[in-house]
Amino acid sequence: MTGTDDELLGVVVHGEGDLRVEPIEREEPAADEAVVRIAYGGVCGSDLHYWMHGAAGESILREPLLLGHEVVGTVVEPAADGTGPRAGVDVAVHPLTEGAGDGSRYPAGRPNLSPGSTYLGSAAHFPHRQGAFARLVNLPARMLRPLPKGLSLRDAALAEPAAVAWHAVSRADAVAGRRALVIGCGPIGALIVAVLRRAGAAEIIATDLYEHPRRIAEQLGATRTIDARDADAIAAVDADVVFESSGSRPGLASAVRGATRGGRVVMVGLQPTGEQPALLSLVITRELELVGSLRFNGEMDDVLQALADGSLQVDPIVTHEFAVEDTLEAFETARDASRSGKVLLRF
Repeated sequence: MTGTDDELLGVVVHGEGDLRVEPIEREEPAADEAVVRIAYGGVCGSDLHYWMHGAAGESILREPLLLGHEVVGTVVEPAADGTGPRAGVDVAVHPLTEGAGDGSRYPAGRPNLSPGSTYLGSAAHFPHRQGAFARLVNLPARMLRPLPKGLSLRDAALAEPAAVAWHAVSRADAVAGRRALVIGCGPIGALIVAVLRRAGAAEIIATDLYEHPRRIAEQLGATRTIDARDADAIAAVDADVVFESSGSRPGLASAVRGATRGGRVVMVGLQPTGEQPALLSLVITRELELVGSLRFNGEMDDVLQALADGSLQVDPIVTHEFAVEDTLEAFETARDASRSGKVLLRF
């Protein structure tokens, strides 16, 4: 597709430590694709891993990858087949494409668990599923969620990670009136705190290694915070439900120790690949429930409405905003959890 270099500017990782802001090639949109002018993109942990390590878990770079799945923008050309929003509509993007299926079973209504599913900006498959960190992108119309009236693109920029948090809280079952413990106050952990507050948790205790994210958690509704190194204080929490969002072995151990007998631990943070040591003796003797939580399904619609009506407060989570030309500085900032929350790119 024709276009100036400025219009086609994108954020592409070529390998470990090799991140470039450069013009990208963009094909003519398919009949079911709209052309979207991206306004904001949130830097996710997976984006950082591709840049720092050339891989995110078991998803290994084998070709240049246009990053980005946390994006919002405006439709400039609607899909030719008549599906999706019209031109001029502001949208958030649901980045999942449900797998076509390989015969493996998965629950109906939970496409996040479908085998062969793809996600924008992911190297899980080859060829990779290119992302949306670019000024203009072609996106399937089914991915686009029109913003509710009164919700700005800037305020909707956290819709995707907030949907991850919303899904995680739903995996905990009822949280109203209960004591919740959140391990790790990075952007996802902080968003879990915000969703728990909206859901009516009686107490929300949050832990992190650093003071800055603990302060953000307090602004979002945490009733108190604990230094993640204080194992005794965490074990004394006695939480009805625990959210492990650090994705670390010590974090999972803290989650198990901090749960009350008969409690539930929701594992949100992606643990390192391969076999991991775990406190399974405590899980058994306390009859704990360990529950996984992967991405989200239809929760983005609920998130957008909650952002629009003000019932979900997330403002403190965004700590930095950079122009796309300053992407490397943005990524350097985002990798330092001691001084940043969510970092946004402005396209």
